[in-house]
Amino acid sequence: MSTLRAAVVVASNRAAAGVYEDTTGPLIVEALRADGWEVGDPAVVPDGEPVGEAITAAVRAGARAVLTTGGTGLTPTDLTPEVTRGLLDREVPGIAEAIRAHGVGKGVPTAALSRGVAGTVGQALVVNLPGSRGGVKDGLLVVVPLLRHAVEQIAGSDH
Repeated sequence: MSTLRAAVVVASNRAAAGVYEDTTGPLIVEALRADGWEVGDPAVVPDGEPVGEAITAAVRAGARAVLTTGGTGLTPTDLTPEVTRGLLDREVPGIAEAIRAHGVGKGVPTAALSRGVAGTVGQALVVNLPGSRGGVKDGLLVVVPLLRHAVEQIAGSDH
């Protein structure tokens, strides 16, 4: 199994400003490394356009998967889905739907409030995860098992 590169982008105004230390990005990094991905430390950026800039930089640097956390809720600064959607070549709605359904199915009704999207940017798969530790853990249970197959398909590999 070849090593693929991934990146993690944390959308948080407060963590980016140093108000508190983000704990969701390291959860994602740990899960990806455990699955055999090469991934550096999370990029912690403010909500909005900086998220798009970080996703674009990760893809340009060769990431085949970019997982974001945060900015998917209903507050006025939660803009990760809009910024991500603007970058997508193709949307893959089933991933975001499965993440929400998994959370709701576990008895977390607020999982339905996450507006995260997923899709392709060039040769990479980008997936928005919620900003809570529980939402990230639930989302990773959905995403990690399909990630390698998805990025191989994006590259045109036979499946």
